[in-house]
Amino acid sequence: MEQEKILIQKNTTTQDEILRAALNLFVRKGYFNTSLTEIAHAAQLSKTQEIYLYFDCKQQLATALYNSIVDSLSVSIDEIRRRNKKASEQLHSLVDLLFKLTEEAPEALRFLFEINTSEFLSPDAKPYLQTPAVNKMLKMIQLGINNGEIRSLAPMLIYSYFFGIINTTLQLMLNGTLDKKTESYQSQVWLVAWNAIAKK
Repeated sequence: MEQEKILIQKNTTTQDEILRAALNLFVRKGYFNTSLTEIAHAAQLSKTQEIYLYFDCKQQLATALYNSIVDSLSVSIDEIRRRNKKASEQLHSLVDLLFKLTEEAPEALRFLFEINTSEFLSPDAKPYLQTPAVNKMLKMIQLGINNGEIRSLAPMLIYSYFFGIINTTLQLMLNGTLDKKTESYQSQVWLVAWNAIAKK
């Protein structure tokens, strides 16, 4: 039994290494320009075939990576919603999280923002705007509309106003156009985004 546990742990670690290597390469070179051989080399595997112990193909690997990032974001949003009652507090905490991720996990955000998911997601897979993570963001917005904090418009329209400002700023930071640390922009970006949707 103990041996099984060790084997599972080892496999999980190897799988994580493959995902980490793929993330860095996809972000740097793009999905189509990255080969499984390069991923295997970056993950320090002795043979490319070792990837097939965990993933059937590059498409499945990219999909697993995408799902992992979106699921992690969704879990974080659950925690934010549990801790904060007002929509403004929830959205502010989410903005804080996204800015923190820009510093601590920039590749994950670049993957979400820059990689064309239609290159690897199957036609029946949910696009980003239909994932549980975005649905939870829309619930935050609906809460704000219901309690009079946010203007009474279609939640997806509010989402586009608010996260359009946030995500564009994050992308400018990730690609180096804005070269200062995140704290230089965080509070002013929050104010601009919030004022775009707040009920006056």
